[in-house]
Amino acid sequence: MILYNVTVSIDQSVHQDWLQWMRETHIPEVLATGCFLESRLSRIQGEEEGGVTFSVMYLAPSQEKYDEYQQVYAPKLQADHTSRYIGKFAAFRTVLQVVEEFKV
Repeated sequence: MILYNVTVSIDQSVHQDWLQWMRETHIPEVLATGCFLESRLSRIQGEEEGGVTFSVMYLAPSQEKYDEYQQVYAPKLQADHTSRYIGKFAAFRTVLQVVEEFKV
């Protein structure tokens, strides 16, 4: 399994709009690609000055599904985000291979 994490610091002035758009539009569109099993939206504690920081995690069942997402769907979805919030955010992405899961 592949864990794809997008960390976004969004300007305080638009963060409520961003949250609503992420919940109602962007995350559902990413999940609708069929490349991910689930998603989690988390607020990162310890804010940067002037921004609110979030982590959006997506779990892909395989490297192939993650690669499909990156090649086929990511360019448009990322462009939609950028055009909507241009100059109001900073983002970085991390890709992790899940080695083992532990559950209670």
